[in-house]
Amino acid sequence: MDAAGTPAVDVPLVTMVIPVFNGERTLARAIESALAQLYEPLEVLVVDDGSTDASAEIARSFERVRYVHQQNRGPSAARNRGLVEARGEYVAFLDADDEALPERMTLQVGYLLENPEVGCTLARQEVADGGPPPEWIGRDPTFGDLAGIPLMTLVARRSTLLELGGFDESLRIAEDRDLLVRMRERGIQIEVIPKVVLRRHFHGGNLSFDRPADPNEHPLLRSLKAKLDRQRETAQPPEEPR
Repeated sequence: MDAAGTPAVDVPLVTMVIPVFNGERTLARAIESALAQLYEPLEVLVVDDGSTDASAEIARSFERVRYVHQQNRGPSAARNRGLVEARGEYVAFLDADDEALPERMTLQVGYLLENPEVGCTLARQEVADGGPPPEWIGRDPTFGDLAGIPLMTLVARRSTLLELGGFDESLRIAEDRDLLVRMRERGIQIEVIPKVVLRRHFHGGNLSFDRPADPNEHPLLRSLKAKLDRQRETAQPPEEPR
């Protein structure tokens, strides 16, 4: 993209996937923030995960939005459906209760284009005024941002995400961290861009509030166990003494 904001001819199409389940209160705001991106060409794809409220009508009211509906299968399955349906070379995700700042795609995709050795970018967030965040959320040790680096700011090549198998659909939370763990295992370089690209809204309905009462049941532990199992499967057996 040049200084006037005009995209070059060879700038790739990017798809921003917005999964939603009964998000009528916030979906329009999320879509509007996606459509306000300075980056072009951009496809905005809403994946309706079986909503029973007005989410479908809201999504369909935007002419520039592609809408896909599926039976309720959870956020990971909705993101995976978006990954399959996406037409873009690069894919980004935006939760239906958050906002992407206008320069998000310009910054993150631009970085990937300038640094082809990097497979995935993350970036910073700001927390909007509103409801209090979950009690367990702390601050990022580097930037001091509340809730740290949001893993759902990831932007990556669609082909890379498909090769990884997308998100683990058995996980309701921590599915983003599990995906990044698998990226690291494959040697995919992940870089954090020190710019705020996401406005996060906390409310009682955030999945961030859903934490198992028993810490041993946390999905992240299952993800780490799966990682250890994969390492054991690929480990070379010790040579027998001669």
